[in-house]
Amino acid sequence: MRILVVEDERQLCDDIAEDLELERYTVERCYNGLTAWEHILVEPYDLVILDLNLPGMDGLDILRAIRQEKPELRVLILSARSALSERVAGLDLGADDYLTKPFELEELEARVRALLRRDFASRSAAVSVGALTLDAQRREITADGAALPLTRKEFELLDHIWESDSNPFSHSVRMHTPLCGKSSARPLDTTPL
Repeated sequence: MRILVVEDERQLCDDIAEDLELERYTVERCYNGLTAWEHILVEPYDLVILDLNLPGMDGLDILRAIRQEKPELRVLILSARSALSERVAGLDLGADDYLTKPFELEELEARVRALLRRDFASRSAAVSVGALTLDAQRREITADGAALPLTRKEFELLDHIWESDSNPFSHSVRMHTPLCGKSSARPLDTTPL
C-alpha cells in the first residue's frame, strides 16, 4: 500500500513516514502543497495523509482537487485546525478521516489501518492470471506456487496493474521499466489482459 504524507513540518513529516515504513507501508513525503498535488496526479497512492496549512497550495484546495480528479483516493486530514467547524468542513469536503494535532502515532497507525482495510474489503486479496498469483495482503507473487523475489517497486507496479479500477492504458510499466539501449529497446505490450 502506498501512502503520501503531506506535511510542511519536515521533522513531523519524516517521523510519520518512518513510523509507517516500520509498519511495512511504502511511504513518500512531501513538504509543499503544490508539489504534493503534482505527485498525486501522476502516482497511484492508496492514501494521502494531508496537513491543511501548506505552502504552495492549501490542504483544503488539494482535497477539493482530489475529489474532482481521483474521488476513490483515501484522504486523512492531519491538522492543527481543531475547531469543530474546521473538522466538519474537512469531512464535508470529502476527507475520509480527520485527526487533530497533537496526536499519538499509535492512533494515526490505527486510523491508517482502518482506512486501508476499507480498500481491501472492496478488492480480492489474491488475483491470479495463468500460473501467476498476486497476494496483495501478503505482498507476494507466486508462479505455480513458488514465490518470486520482487523489489518493492516491482510489487507496487504489479499491484497497481491488477487493481480493479486501474487504467489498462496507463504508462506505469513503461515509465518504470529500464530501457536496454536504443538498438534493443522496443515498446512494451500494454494490451489489457
